[in-house]
Amino acid sequence: MGKRISPLRLPQLAMAYCNLNISRLHYTGFKQIPGDIAQGFKCEFLNTEKAPPSQLRHQHLRLIEKPYFDDVSPRSVTTIVDDAAILKCKVKNKGNRTVSWMRKHDLHILTTNIYTYTGDQRFSVLHIPDSDDWDLKIEYAQQRDSGIYECQVNTEPKINLAVSLDVSAARAKILGTTEVFVKRDSTISLACAVNVHASSILWYHGNKIVSLHSTRGGINLETEKTETGTTSRLMLTRATFKDSGNYTCVPTAAVPASVQVHVLNAEHPAAMQTSCGIPLSSLSSLAYIIIILSMLACQQLIISQTASVIMDFIYDRYNR
Repeated sequence: MGKRISPLRLPQLAMAYCNLNISRLHYTGFKQIPGDIAQGFKCEFLNTEKAPPSQLRHQHLRLIEKPYFDDVSPRSVTTIVDDAAILKCKVKNKGNRTVSWMRKHDLHILTTNIYTYTGDQRFSVLHIPDSDDWDLKIEYAQQRDSGIYECQVNTEPKINLAVSLDVSAARAKILGTTEVFVKRDSTISLACAVNVHASSILWYHGNKIVSLHSTRGGINLETEKTETGTTSRLMLTRATFKDSGNYTCVPTAAVPASVQVHVLNAEHPAAMQTSCGIPLSSLSSLAYIIIILSMLACQQLIISQTASVIMDFIYDRYNR
């Protein structure tokens, strides 16, 4: 691998190369600078006197900086459905050249400089005047937007920078109701599922991560990989009033989902969570209650917690 040349020395080295090769230049046109010195330069002479190359003076020679990509941005961008996707493109020495964005799969020119050439209004260019940034923005990205996009500059030959976009439809979903009521000193049981194999899933209580190493204690987290995705279960034993609040399931690269937990000092017949996470508000008739209770694996636990609620329900229903 060759010795790296300091960017500060490139103009001087490029000019020196041009001077050494002045006699080889044609009367009209320019000579490309080879090797590492070529970073962003070409040499061109102004032969206004139409003199032969041997008589050209060095002042007829000028160094032209050509456009190039400042390739410091990610070549691969990942986002989720309905979020905005921004594909970055930084062009140095643009001059009077044109910067365009093209969608690779159908060769559709989406933008040219700040102008948009598509009927899809989700596409636009982010450009601050006099800056080098020509970023493509896609509002409300959809899975069909996934693919390769090229940032192009109309030099001769044309230069382009390819950026890959992957739009994921991954979303978390709370299993059960999103409004949970539990009795103080009982166990809070929450679960969420993601339709992809998430590398990790975090739970937040408010804006704080729920950690197994918390001084609260009594916290259990289980993550299960299935054929269709990932499931995470959070259990907090001996619930206190401090455990009330918003709990958010946050998978990697997926839309999070939230559930609101209320810890009560007494029974709340309208929406009390049973030990198996079933809200009693969903039980609209005596027959429905009996069928559900008979089918659940945790039948005995539910009966012990809800017997008084059922009796009140029966009494109210048949004594109206």
